[in-house]
Amino acid sequence: MQLLQIADEMCGAKGLLLSAQDYLQPERPASQYRQFFAAEAEAISIFSYDTLFIPGLLQTEEYARDLLSTAWPPIDDETYEKRVAHRMRRQEKLRRNPPALFHFVIYEAAFRTNIGGPRVMKEQLEQLLEVSQRRNVTLQVLPEIRRAPSSLSGPMVLLETAKSKYVAYVEGQGTHVMYSDPQTVSDLSHCYGLIRTQALSAEETTAFIRKAAVWQ
Repeated sequence: MQLLQIADEMCGAKGLLLSAQDYLQPERPASQYRQFFAAEAEAISIFSYDTLFIPGLLQTEEYARDLLSTAWPPIDDETYEKRVAHRMRRQEKLRRNPPALFHFVIYEAAFRTNIGGPRVMKEQLEQLLEVSQRRNVTLQVLPEIRRAPSSLSGPMVLLETAKSKYVAYVEGQGTHVMYSDPQTVSDLSHCYGLIRTQALSAEETTAFIRKAAVWQ
């Protein structure tokens, strides 16, 4: 605000720059969410990396319910049910025709968070095995002993549009950002590629998940 006021005075704008301050505020997280969901719905390819949770597109309803119940700040029951329903609707994209292509890399820690307890986790792992059999889905696990560059920096999603352009989405504690500038998207794409090369193969991933399901 102070910088804008100085600029207004230096340019002799007589308040015109100050009047634009509302348009220069950072986008609210809710707006970023909406942009991401709209881009996800239209994407022809999705590349996802998650560090602590199973990605939303692969979650069972009970897993999603337990995870969303811990939202902060707390949400009311109506909002909670809407978010659960929306997460389940997003998964219809996995079965839609023409099929989009999906690639998921999940860090090993996500299999140890015990969301919902042993039964819920076991059902979640069984669903991962089922979904990974789809021809348009590739699933890999990144073992804790194979730390790729930035693999601990948080989750990311890369989306390819119908016009073969890419956007990226990253989130953290109270932060959700969509990127479309080529340099940032390129940097995140290269990071994802390095993570992917360190992950288990699809066959090794299947064996890993089967073993993890026995632990539950």
